[in-house]
Formats: sequence, C-alpha cells, structure tokens
Amino acid sequence: YLRVQNKKLYLATFAAVLGPLSFGFVLGYSSPVIPELRKINDPELRLDSNQASWFGSVVTLGAAAGGILGAYLVDKVGRKLSLMLCSIPYVFGYVVIISAQNVWMLYFGRTLTGLASGITSLVVPVYISEVSHPKVRGMLGSCVQLMVVTGIVGAYAAGITLKWRWLAVLCSFPSCIMLLFMSFMPETPRFLLNRNKCSEAIASLHFLRGPHVDHEWECRQIEASVQEEGVNLSEFKNTSVYRPLLIGVALMFFQQVTGINAVMFYAETIFEDANFKDSRMASVVVGSIQVCFTAVAALIIDKTGRKVLLYISGIIMALSTALFGLYFKMVLPNQNNSSNPDVWLTLNSASPGTESSISWLAVLSLGLFVAGFALGWGPVPWLVISEIFPLKARGVLSGACVLTNWIMAFLVTKEFHDIIGFLTSYGTFWLFSAFCCLNVTFTAFYVPETKGQTLEQIEAYFTRS
Repeated sequence: YLRVQNKKLYLATFAAVLGPLSFGFVLGYSSPVIPELRKINDPELRLDSNQASWFGSVVTLGAAAGGILGAYLVDKVGRKLSLMLCSIPYVFGYVVIISAQNVWMLYFGRTLTGLASGITSLVVPVYISEVSHPKVRGMLGSCVQLMVVTGIVGAYAAGITLKWRWLAVLCSFPSCIMLLFMSFMPETPRFLLNRNKCSEAIASLHFLRGPHVDHEWECRQIEASVQEEGVNLSEFKNTSVYRPLLIGVALMFFQQVTGINAVMFYAETIFEDANFKDSRMASVVVGSIQVCFTAVAALIIDKTGRKVLLYISGIIMALSTALFGLYFKMVLPNQNNSSNPDVWLTLNSASPGTESSISWLAVLSLGLFVAGFALGWGPVPWLVISEIFPLKARGVLSGACVLTNWIMAFLVTKEFHDIIGFLTSYGTFWLFSAFCCLNVTFTAFYVPETKGQTLEQIEAYFTRS
C-alpha cells in the first residue's frame, strides 16, 4: 500500500532535493577553485590568503540573509513557489562568477548563491515534511543532507578536471532542473488548507497519496490543527511556540560547534601527512564517506528514531575529536607558548617525522568524525526542525534556526585561527569534544522523539507540555 502511494511522493521529493544538491555544489565550489584562483595570472582575480577565506565564508553571510528572506517567502508565497524563486539567485550568482573581472564580482556571485542556499536550507525540509507520510518522513527528510553532501562531492570531483568558470557552469544546472521539475509538483496540503483552498489541498493529496486513499479524512486531520497564519510576540510565552524554537536553535548551534568546519579545514593537511599526495582526490574520499553514512542514516532513521542516531553520532564525534586533540598534542608538544595559529607552519615546525609516524591516528580520527557527523548531527537537526514547529509559525521559527546555523558557521569558519591561537590546536579539538558530549546530554533531556508521528501529533505534544 505504501509503496503504491509513495511513487509520486518520491517524485515530488526528488524535485525538491535538487535544491539541496545546488546548495551542496555551492559549498563544494570553493575547495577546488581557491587553489586555482590563488595561482591565476590575472592580478584582478588572484586571491591572497585573506581574500580566499572571504571567498569561502561569504556564502554563509548570504545564506544567513537567505534564511530571513526564506522565512518570509515560505509563509507568504508558499513552499513550492519559494523553491522556484530561489533558482533565480542561484543561476544569476553563477552568471556573475562566470563573467567575473575582479575579486568583488566573485564575492557578489558567491553571496547570491549563498542567499539562494539559505532559502533552500529553510524551505526544502518544510516542503518535504509537509508532503510526506509519517512512515517515510524521516527517510525523505534525511535526503536533504544526503543531496547536500552529494553536491559537495560532485563539485570536488568535477573540480579535478574543470577550470573554475566551467565548473560554475556545471554548478548552475541542478537549480535550472529544479525550476523545471517543481513547476509540475503540487503545493503542500497544509499550506493550501491554511489558505482555505480545500479543493486544491485534496488535489495535492491525490497526487501525493494516489487515488485509493481517503483524502478528505486526511484533510480533516490537518484542518483540525490549522490555525490562522502568523504568530504574535505574546504567543512566544506558549510552550507550543517557545519550546520547539529553543530546541531548534540549540540543535543548529550544537551542529556547528561540533567542529565540522574545523575538521574539514584540517583534512587536506592530514591527508598530505599520511602521504596522500593528491589533496583534491583526498577531498573526494572525505566527501564520499559523508555520502555513504548520510545514506545509511536516511535508510535507518525511521526504524531507529532520531534520538538514537543523535546519541551514536555525538559519542563518535566526541571520541574522534578527542583523538584529534591527542594527535596534535603529540605532533606539537611545545605549542603551549605558540601564538601562531597557522596549521601549516606549526606542523612544519614539529619534530621531523613526528606527524608522519602517527598520521594514521589523524586519518582514523578524520574518518570517524566525518562518518559520525553524517550519521546523525548532519541530517537529523534539519529533519527535526522541519517537524516540531507549529504550522502558523513554521516560517518564522525555521528562519530563526537557519539564521542561527549560518551565523555560527560563519563565526567558526572565520574565527577558527584565533581560537587556535588562544587555546592551541589540541585544546581547540578537546573543546569540540566537550561540546559533542554536551550535544548528547542535550539530546537526552530536551529533544523529543518524532518517529512515526504526524506533524499534528507533534504539535499537540508541545501544546500539552
């Protein structure tokens, strides 16, 4: 029965997750392109170290703005149209990059693609959660993160052979295909019912569930929880609003302070220490690990539940970041008094051969961390925030969470060098390990299990509590 009814649901999900695929290409684009632009002959386009860091991190600022814009669009124009509209800054951003004549045009193009990524990261989880059946919502929601990491790997792999302008051309394709496919997909029944469009909501359910289901019964179930759109400041004192908001913001905060950006920052250095001479291929290997374990999470999340994966993921990441700290403590035993946060210089100043002799420890830590993150703290927070917010405030509350995530991503990316200078490399990774332990504690006490529940049941749970 479920297999029959879900065929077109999978089609709608595929159309939506082309957005996260575009988002992944945006994130992965900088990794192969920055080394190329740092060596380019054109002085107007050549990047120095500071410009290279901005080229990578300005996307997060654009995405933070996209989270705010997405919060407005998703409630005003709907989930479907928001996704179609975000393809415009994706394509226009890449057009600016392709035609760039100076560094500022590169920044502008990256900011536009970041803006589109912020809208995508908010709207797609909401769209998928609202069209999905409870028994497959976890799997389909996890496909968001799966497509993000697939896009990252795709950009890494394509960057091995393509120059930066041609890579930008390739990266613009998924958003164009999304625009085409989404034009044939339905709006979510919950949004339509919130606009009192009952006949259109039934037509949407007919597409998503098939003809042999009682669409009117499901409409009545949704209508019972549909309230007038919008949320007043006074309503934030209600547990049905403020409690899921606090949980969502905390999940986004903890996802970034696990140290994922820091570990990926070290990845190229670690693989070179382990005699992986082709650093670009090493990046593909790391990305492939993410894809594999995110796919595993998607397949098992509706059976194991959300909290179990967060527990397992947090414990694995706590152990692996502790091992990372041990690695740098052994490689850089005299770094306590060093004010130089540059990883390359500090590794080169270590005792000759020290880092190579224990490089297996760093590679093991890297593999464990990436696998652990992909298994839980990568996909699950995005899935949970798409499930726990009340319909009337879903856009606003999701926007607050996306804004938190991208601001934290920017701070971790830009201030990482300063943190190392203050705490040393091993101290920084042990701090990340402590945060991972805190993640597990937070999950145990505050994150609700949403496996197998309808969105209306989840909303009722927060209302009762």
